[in-house]
Amino acid sequence: MNREVPLLQARQVIASRPKETGGLQRVLAKTTLEVNSGEVLAIVGPSGSGKSTLLRLFNRLLEPDSGEILLAGEDVRNLSPPTLRTHIPLVTQKPFLFPGSVRHNLQTPARLRQMELPDFNDPALLELLELCHVDSSWLDRDARKLSVGQQQRVCLARAMVGPCQVLLLDEPTSALDRPTADQMALTFRQLAREKGLAIVFVTHDLRLTERCADRVAFLSNGAIVEEGSASQLLHHPETPEVRAFLSSEVTETEEVPR
Repeated sequence: MNREVPLLQARQVIASRPKETGGLQRVLAKTTLEVNSGEVLAIVGPSGSGKSTLLRLFNRLLEPDSGEILLAGEDVRNLSPPTLRTHIPLVTQKPFLFPGSVRHNLQTPARLRQMELPDFNDPALLELLELCHVDSSWLDRDARKLSVGQQQRVCLARAMVGPCQVLLLDEPTSALDRPTADQMALTFRQLAREKGLAIVFVTHDLRLTERCADRVAFLSNGAIVEEGSASQLLHHPETPEVRAFLSSEVTETEEVPR
């Protein structure tokens, strides 16, 4: 039986960025990674290891020097960036909302792409809002006057109004208090399972990683040093680099329910 094609793949990706002193600095070195439908993958590692660069390569906010990024087996370069980003949206660390109501924000992607506006009587859309914990009573409220946690949920829902297949999240809970962050962790798992999404997130929050990731990839100096289940990598790491990283992190000692 043929193995199912992963939903998202990076194959031997090399990426560089300009140095302030001139020339190029290698950021990623022959990085290979994959994630399947319904799976949550966390990318962790020290600052400057290339995590955010890898995230932005997935939907062509950055372009690799060489290698391939594939969506359902197709090279993402075959899709225009705007089209690709409807299938692989990125939710940034700080919630970004347009002026106006929550309804206006949820309609904006379709408006910008000159597509039919979402129907707020559509059961599928109402289900999505419920999954993202966006209360329908918020629709006509000023989006920028919501709490940070509420804004983050609106950004999640907005990213998924459309043909979203892979959801990219950059430090998704860094601006949230712990109870709200824990609720978001459960939301990510629920979205992956119920919508069949692949979710890839970059984080320094190991509690979040343990609560919602199926697998973890540890990135250091532009290379994936270790990859495995969240439980295995966080509690029984195999490499000195990961053990040193975990020992240097200030983590909570309580057992985290899965």
